[in-house]
Amino acid sequence: MNDLSEQKQMGEVTTLYHDLKTWELNPGDQTTHAKRMPGFFRTLKNYTQWGLWLPFFLLPYLRWNGQQAILFDIQNRQFRCYNITVLPQDIWMLSLVLLIAAMTLFAVTSVASRVWCGYFCFQTAWTDWFTWLEEKIEGNPAARRKLDDAPWSLDKLKKKVVKHALWLLIALLTGISYSIWFVDAYAYWDDLLHFNLPTVGWVVLVLFIAGTYILTGLMREQTCFWLCPYARLQGVMTDAQTILPAYDTTRGEPRGKLRRNGEVVAPQGDCIDCFQCVQVCPTGVDIREGQQFGCITCGLCIDACDAVMDKIDKPRGLIRYASLDELSGKPVKPLYKHPRTLVYLAIILLAIGGIVYGLTHLGAMTLKVLPERQPLFVQMSDGSIQNKYAFKVLNKTGQDLHVKVSAESDIAGLVLIDAERQPLTHQRRGTTFTVFVKAPGYNITQAVTPIRFRVEGVEDPSVFAEYTSKFNAPAR
Repeated sequence: MNDLSEQKQMGEVTTLYHDLKTWELNPGDQTTHAKRMPGFFRTLKNYTQWGLWLPFFLLPYLRWNGQQAILFDIQNRQFRCYNITVLPQDIWMLSLVLLIAAMTLFAVTSVASRVWCGYFCFQTAWTDWFTWLEEKIEGNPAARRKLDDAPWSLDKLKKKVVKHALWLLIALLTGISYSIWFVDAYAYWDDLLHFNLPTVGWVVLVLFIAGTYILTGLMREQTCFWLCPYARLQGVMTDAQTILPAYDTTRGEPRGKLRRNGEVVAPQGDCIDCFQCVQVCPTGVDIREGQQFGCITCGLCIDACDAVMDKIDKPRGLIRYASLDELSGKPVKPLYKHPRTLVYLAIILLAIGGIVYGLTHLGAMTLKVLPERQPLFVQMSDGSIQNKYAFKVLNKTGQDLHVKVSAESDIAGLVLIDAERQPLTHQRRGTTFTVFVKAPGYNITQAVTPIRFRVEGVEDPSVFAEYTSKFNAPAR
C-alpha cells in the first residue's frame, strides 16, 4: 500500500514538474509566440505606443521658416526647435533634460513599476509590431510553432521570406527616421535615393537596420532579459507599495481545472489553471509564480484573466494592478507619504525650472569679456592707463552681424581705442576679437574699477549683450 502511495505521489510530482517546465522562463532556445487578445490594456498599449512613436517618424518632416523645424544639427553644433536655437554653450540644459528623464523613470518605477517597458519602450513597441505582422502572415501562436517545427517547403519559404522582408523594411524605415533627426529630412532622402550619403550616414543606417532587425525581430524578449539593465535595476527602485500586475493567491489558490458538472472534490480557488495569462505574456513569464524580472508591467495578463473570469461567472481582478501590501491586507500609503518618490518629484521640478529659466534667458547674443592678465595694465607715456580685453561674442541669430562696442564706468574720460571698428560676428558661431580701453591716470581713484561693456548689432540694434568686467590700474 505504501509503495502504491509513493508511486502515485511520484507521478503527481512528475506531472507538476512537466507542467512547470512547459511554462518556465524561456532562456532563448525557443521563440516565444505570445497570443494576442483584445482588452483594455491591449488597447491602452496600442494607443500609448503610437502616441509616443508616431511623432518619431513624422516630426522631422515639419518645416519652419524654410528649415527643418526640429533638428539636432551635430555638424553645425546646434539644436533647433522652431524659433529656439540651443548652441553648445547652453549644453547644461541638455544635462537637465537627461536628469528629468532619469528621475521620471525612477519616480514612475517606484510608483507603478516598469510601465515604461510595457507601454512605451522602443524594444516593446517594435517587437509588438513585428509579431503583429508575423501573426498576419504565419497565423496564430499554435500555427507559428507548427510552422517553425515543420520541414522546409515552398509555402514555409514564402511565408518566412515575406515576413523577414517586411521586418527589414520596418528596420530600414526606423534607421531613416532616426537619421533625419540629425540632418535635413528632405536632403537626406534625396542623397539616399541617389546613393550619395556620406560614409557615416551609411554606417548609421546599416547599424540601425541590423540592430532593429536582430533585437526586435529575432531576440525579442531575450533583449529585455539579458541586454537591458533596467530589468535588473528595478528591484532597487520598487518596494511593497509599488503598483504592478499581481496574482491574488488568497483568492486564486489552490488552482484546479474547471469542472463542468459542478462536482467538488476538494476546496478550489478561482484560478482554473488555463495558462491564458502565460500565453499572452510577451516575455513568457507566469505571473502566478510571483514577481519576476521578465515582467514588463504591460497588463496583458490582466486582460486575459478578466476574459476568463467573465466566461466562468467569476468576479474580475484575480490578476490586477495592485501593491504587494494591498494583496497581503496591509494598509496602502498614499503617494505623498512615499519619501523617495517625493525626492524624485522635487528634482524633476527643479530641473524643469532650470530649463524654463534657460530658455527664457537664451538671448540672441551672449558676451564674455576677459581682461588681459600679463600685464594687468600698461602705463602710457602721457600718464594714462591702458587695459587689454579679449571679447568672446556668440551670435545666436540666423544672420551675420557687425557689432559696435561701447563701455560705461565711473572713470571719466574712458576711451575705446579704434572704437569705429565694427567686428563681424558669424551666425550661430562664436567670434573672438580684442579691444583696448584707455583712461586718464588722474581720473582713476582705485586699483580695480568695474566697467560694463555692451556689444550691439549694427544691422539689428535689438540684438545686444552686456558684460561687467574690471579696469585695472596701479594701487592708489
